[in-house]
Amino acid sequence: MKSKKIAGKIVYHLLVGIGAFIMVYPLLWMVMSSFKETNTIFTTAGQLIPKRFTLENYQNGWRGFGKVSFGTFFKNSFFIAALATFGTILSSAFVAYSFSRCRFFGKKLLFAAMLVSMMLPAQVLMIPQYLWYQKLGWVGTYLPLIVPYCFAIQGFFVYLIMNFINGIPTELDEAAKIDGCSYYSIFFRIIFPLVVPALITAVIFSFMWRWEDFLSPLLYVNKSERYPISLALKLFCDPASTSDYGAMFSMSVLSILPLIIIFILLQKYLVDGIVSSGIKG
Repeated sequence: MKSKKIAGKIVYHLLVGIGAFIMVYPLLWMVMSSFKETNTIFTTAGQLIPKRFTLENYQNGWRGFGKVSFGTFFKNSFFIAALATFGTILSSAFVAYSFSRCRFFGKKLLFAAMLVSMMLPAQVLMIPQYLWYQKLGWVGTYLPLIVPYCFAIQGFFVYLIMNFINGIPTELDEAAKIDGCSYYSIFFRIIFPLVVPALITAVIFSFMWRWEDFLSPLLYVNKSERYPISLALKLFCDPASTSDYGAMFSMSVLSILPLIIIFILLQKYLVDGIVSSGIKG
């Protein structure tokens, strides 16, 4: 009986390992290909480990285009992702607190509208939003990529934070009101510190989505020196001339490092934010 359990565990871990390797293989292939010579990447596509490791692709990729180094594109992505994430988290926390603790006319209707907005494909609003931003004179700037997110337009984060706030005992609010705290004081002194795991979870997802966003910068950013990484990578692939796939793969590897580092550093809070629904006691 014991031998059957051991055999079952071995088979289970073997199957899981094979499945994990299949899922991770494209990423491994990209990383290994970044160390191959550009002209041998596709001729040796079936070979994972390079015969000769080279850092030339990283040097060429970091050199960038037209006297604009790839570090500039990193700065652009950090600027957009950081400001948009900050605006998203702060505004979503305010809206979530309002839905969870405040009473006002039309609350249920607004909450239903928020849920409906989560089900609406972004492509449906693409043309109206573009025309609107064009009227405002925002096309060609970072404003369409940052300003809208300061108004809690992503219902997922509002819903996530609101569920976390709902798990916090209302007795804390009542005690604070007796001490003379306003709604704002209750939010900043009591609720906000308690929802940190949910906020960090939202930070991870928001930063990741803004970092890897391709369509929005493609619509609104029209100068190559202002490109974020997601747009800059496509410059390595030119259908009209030769494409430098080695440089593209090497910069792609560097572009995912910030996301990996953020996930490793904050994964504890990510799990807490998803699993927890309030105060554990």
